[in-house]
Amino acid sequence: MRRVLFDVAGLIARIATGVIFVAHGWQKWQSGLGASAQGFREMGIPMSELAAGFSTVVETVGGIFLILGLLVRPVALLLLIDMIGAIAFVHGGKGVLSQAGGWELPGALGALSLLFLALGGGRLGLDGIFRAVSRRRADRRAAEAELAAHTAGRTTVAGPPPEGAGGPTTTTRGIDETHEVPREPSTPRSGRLNDEDMRDIDALVSDEPPQHREPPNH
Repeated sequence: MRRVLFDVAGLIARIATGVIFVAHGWQKWQSGLGASAQGFREMGIPMSELAAGFSTVVETVGGIFLILGLLVRPVALLLLIDMIGAIAFVHGGKGVLSQAGGWELPGALGALSLLFLALGGGRLGLDGIFRAVSRRRADRRAAEAELAAHTAGRTTVAGPPPEGAGGPTTTTRGIDETHEVPREPSTPRSGRLNDEDMRDIDALVSDEPPQHREPPNH
């Protein structure tokens, strides 16, 4: 609520101050730069031509900028310098009241310029609009960046594991070993004796050396 009140008060103060500055600057424009410089010279202001041109441009253009709320702080600085010069060279030694040529009016305008320089002109102006647009764009970019980062974090890209990464690996080694196959035990012969066995028995009984037989060819 206080922020809104400050914006409304700043708008009213800007418009009133800007109108006063535009009126004084426009008066100098109508009089002409030469006449304004002559008046400044008569009042004892040094570098009267430069001072007259500076005062005319700053009061006219700066007053318009104050009404619009554009570049409020830089404009307020220039207007403050203009009013300090007016008080220092013209109105400072003539008292306070403007009827006697005192510093009443330039003092009030200078104080308002100092206030605008310190606090700005509020949000109800071109500066406030530009700041709001810039802030919204920055918030939108930040939100998009956060959304992109969140989406990238949830997305898993499938691919081969990098070299050196842990994982199940299978190494096949050539086994060059010779396994001996056990022989099956020989099957005992049946209880019947064949012809060869009978001949061996006869040779033993008859004390004749047994005849060696060549093993059959398999």
